[in-house]
Amino acid sequence: MTPEYRTDEPSEEAEYGPPVQFSPPFYTYILLAAIVAVTVAQFAVGLDRSVMIAGFDKQRFVNEHEYWRILTGAALHGGLLHLFMNGYALYSFGSLIEMLSNRAHFAIVFLLSTVGGGILSLIFLPNGLSVGASGGIVGLIGYLVVYAFKRRQFISPQFRRSLLINIALILVFGFALYNVIDNFGHIGGLVTGAFYGLIQIPSNQYTDPRNATLPSRVLGIASMAAFVLVSALAIVRLLTAP
Repeated sequence: MTPEYRTDEPSEEAEYGPPVQFSPPFYTYILLAAIVAVTVAQFAVGLDRSVMIAGFDKQRFVNEHEYWRILTGAALHGGLLHLFMNGYALYSFGSLIEMLSNRAHFAIVFLLSTVGGGILSLIFLPNGLSVGASGGIVGLIGYLVVYAFKRRQFISPQFRRSLLINIALILVFGFALYNVIDNFGHIGGLVTGAFYGLIQIPSNQYTDPRNATLPSRVLGIASMAAFVLVSALAIVRLLTAP
């Protein structure tokens, strides 16, 4: 899913600024590598056991103060199909954000949406146990939706519709399989990503959204480092659990 740009007339480039420069989505690659590494450790100890060791167990999060679980749970997955679906979505939407906005904002949105989705899930499903990066990924979609509407001069109506269709499919699919899908995690991630986009994405067509301030770049690095460290923590706990 790639947005269509209105770059067919030279005058528009002069008006709206330089064209998008494509570069490898390094932050997306790092997140994918971290998640895959955690999944390998899961298979080493057994999927069911790994979920108990490092999944987002809400009761242990609250009663035993294991607050790290809200992030390690996002690094774990329920199997290869779950990993493939989330990995493909993460690559698709993460690459778009790194191209359209800035990789710092990609990392920030993913981490905040993971936490936001986990908090909403904790409120409405306090006895549940969740795994998967879906909250952070749906947060990326929420961010892109806001981007597509705030920067509508550059984004085609077809791309905006495709994003809304993606959200509708996620919600319909989630509610149809409510017994196995953490819908509140999805909704919390979506709202968090969209809210960040409303604050951060410039509406002024002359402001390049690809530029990030020094604080944003520092927060982006910190967000990426935090998830990588949490993924490493998940691997250590999985491989050293008695």
